[in-house]
Amino acid sequence: MSKYLEFKTPASDIALELASDYRLKNHGLVHLDKVYWNLSDEALYEEAIFRNEGHLSKQGPLIVKTGKHTARAAADKFVVKEQTTEDHIWWGEYNRPMNPEKFSQLFSRVQAYCQDEELFVQDCYAGSDPEYKMPVRIITEKAWHNLFARNMFITTENRDALKKFVPEFTLICLPGFAVDPRIDGTRSETAIVINFAERTAIVANSLYGGEIKKGIFTVLNFLLTFQDVLPMHCSANVGDEKDVALFFGLSGTGKTTLSADPRRQLIGDDEHGWSRDGVFNFEGGCYAKVIRLSAEHEPQIHACTKRFGTILENVVYDPVSRKIDLDDDILTENTRASYPIEFIPNVVEDGYVHSHPKNIIFLTCDASGVLPPIAKLNPSQAQYHFISGYTSKIAGTEIGLGIEPQITFSACFGAPFMVRHPFEYSKMLRERMLKHKANCWLVNTGWVGGRFGVGKRISIRHTRNLLNAALDGLLENTEYRTDKLFGFEVPIHCPDVPDDVLEPSSSWGNKDEYWQKYDALSSMFIENFKKFSGGCTPDVLSAGPKRLVQVMAETN
Repeated sequence: MSKYLEFKTPASDIALELASDYRLKNHGLVHLDKVYWNLSDEALYEEAIFRNEGHLSKQGPLIVKTGKHTARAAADKFVVKEQTTEDHIWWGEYNRPMNPEKFSQLFSRVQAYCQDEELFVQDCYAGSDPEYKMPVRIITEKAWHNLFARNMFITTENRDALKKFVPEFTLICLPGFAVDPRIDGTRSETAIVINFAERTAIVANSLYGGEIKKGIFTVLNFLLTFQDVLPMHCSANVGDEKDVALFFGLSGTGKTTLSADPRRQLIGDDEHGWSRDGVFNFEGGCYAKVIRLSAEHEPQIHACTKRFGTILENVVYDPVSRKIDLDDDILTENTRASYPIEFIPNVVEDGYVHSHPKNIIFLTCDASGVLPPIAKLNPSQAQYHFISGYTSKIAGTEIGLGIEPQITFSACFGAPFMVRHPFEYSKMLRERMLKHKANCWLVNTGWVGGRFGVGKRISIRHTRNLLNAALDGLLENTEYRTDKLFGFEVPIHCPDVPDDVLEPSSSWGNKDEYWQKYDALSSMFIENFKKFSGGCTPDVLSAGPKRLVQVMAETN
């Protein structure tokens, strides 16, 4: 909306009803037009539609488009380099330094930009465990971004709590504000900048809602490590015996789908902490990929695409019938649904469980089609593969990705959000795995019978059966074979899964080609790990794969 025209919007009269006494002037934001504080879902719907930010689809979801940014701008993230961060940040590709003076200049222009503007504020929390719950303030210029914050974080209806709310971290999302590479030293006009000393983050020139949630996740990934909490890019669920399972993996590898198991309670679908007492969800909602979502295979998530309160990003719909088309990827492959976690049945109500993981699952989408569908890792192998984070980036999840999956290594299965060195996280994971005697599994949700374009994606039914067997302890006493190149243990039999599925080479017509591809993958692992080898212990270094020629020489 133009700041030069006077409009009375649907929520104008209640804008200050739920305002905190800790106003935006405390953030240096002054001379504002109007600030809408802690509006309800319904009020934000009205504001978003009134402002032409989105449209109402059949059965109630809000449809929005995110323009040119239909994915995270991973290459545009910066961390302010100052005394508290200089020696603790993993500086490099995903954590580019910005000096405090540049940030001050940038924030001065943010302050100027916000003058005479209307802003929306949500005061909420990140972290379900009361001991680690962090008050966060999300300030947005779009009403639907404020609804996104309500979906993704933990809110309160307590008026007294809202009145006394003081944030420990504040994120300001301004899609209409473009940074200047010449002045700010950025790569483009888009930037995500985190200043830990000022406890402030800025998302500039991007409408993509995922930047808001990942911005706060990145903040927790730094701060919680100093409280002896392992922050994790994973989904989590728990069985009747309080046996927690963690599912690590990048977007598109199956975290959300596989953790939404009707037999188990969902703790959360993307971001968690593992403390001395147990596992807790960082969020109050889910942010699921919905392209070609199947009501048959993913009924719980599919049902959320037809509910009031859900935000559908870049989902195509018929403006006459208002029916959505989840199969249409004309805008992006990375269509998304944001919804409160209570939309999923059978969730852990409080978002935290005072018990520890029994099973840790690394989900890897192997686009080369050579890895077994499941393998058991010892503690050293678990640390090696956690640091490696092998997977494939799926189309649309980051700017610049095409249709074909891109083989990649993403440390800790979430390198863009890891602000400390991967060693720090991997050591914390290993310590907890050993202390609580957790099993670790590498599960391939990628291709079989050949690489992408030749083979086919592994059946989700087989993957679910393999996971069920692992979680139910049915693989404890089965027979295993030792993988020739990677050395991990692969089960030979699994209930409700054909034996030939467990031997990936059996689905390749040309066995020599299979071993060439497998050897090439081994080579990529070895090359990638060179950048981490300096600080690794000998047992972790030896837990990596071998080359085929080395194995043949040892055999002979």
